[in-house]
Amino acid sequence: MISALNRLVDVVEDADEVDVSALAREFGTTEYHLRRMFSSLAGMPLSEYVRRRRMTLAAADVVRGVDDLLSIAVRHGYGSTEAFGRAFRGVHGANPGDVRRDGGPLRTQPRLRFRLSVEGSIPMDTRIVDRPAFRLVGHATRVPLIHHGVNPHIQEHIAGLPAEEHERLKAIGDTEPPGLLQVCDDLDPDSAEGSELTYLHGVAVTRDTATPDDLDAIEVPAGRWAVFRTDGPYPQTLQTTWAATATDWFPSNPWRLRPGPSMVAILHRTPDFTTATCELWLPVEPA
Repeated sequence: MISALNRLVDVVEDADEVDVSALAREFGTTEYHLRRMFSSLAGMPLSEYVRRRRMTLAAADVVRGVDDLLSIAVRHGYGSTEAFGRAFRGVHGANPGDVRRDGGPLRTQPRLRFRLSVEGSIPMDTRIVDRPAFRLVGHATRVPLIHHGVNPHIQEHIAGLPAEEHERLKAIGDTEPPGLLQVCDDLDPDSAEGSELTYLHGVAVTRDTATPDDLDAIEVPAGRWAVFRTDGPYPQTLQTTWAATATDWFPSNPWRLRPGPSMVAILHRTPDFTTATCELWLPVEPA
């Protein structure tokens, strides 16, 4: 996977168009997994990295002052100076003409290089589970993705449910993962912060379980899951483990992400919810 990511960076530098799907096939993986690993390790979506690198190279042409701005715009894939100017301002915070005159300001995106660093981190408590098809039922909403800290949109969604509804849901759940679940589905493969996803507060049931009509449902096909157990401050420990699946676990194990919902089961928690024992369920397949 590290080799595939570095090859992807090389293609960004050398090609006008980046065919991520073809590159994924070349390395025997999937576009979905490649994009998810890139965004997790780089801290930004692939599309954002491409935009920043294109504008970094364009800025050098602007500052040199050899060519007119239209020629530079066309060279970097833009059909007009207006479109080029918008993209340029989006990265550098200044117009190309002003940068040509003043020499800046510029926000440079260095070329990435991925390396696998062995640091003797704490072993991850993981198991691989085969599950038949099941359903997730509960109350769903669309929320923006937030990488760090409590997501206030999810918090508001859960707080809006009456206390008796949590008990009703727990009584319906009859299969793994256990208990009330935090489910994220329809996640952008680039995992861009602010992109929308479907969040469901609910439980897992077998496909034959009868459920009330007023609940939302997500059909989950049969497949394998990597289950990561966490114990500590909430949600920090859970989010750290989630990030470590990309930096430590996937590069070191013969598995890759497959499309599907991610699920968090809260096994135990303190009354104020500052500490919790959780299970993070991620859909995987052999790499």
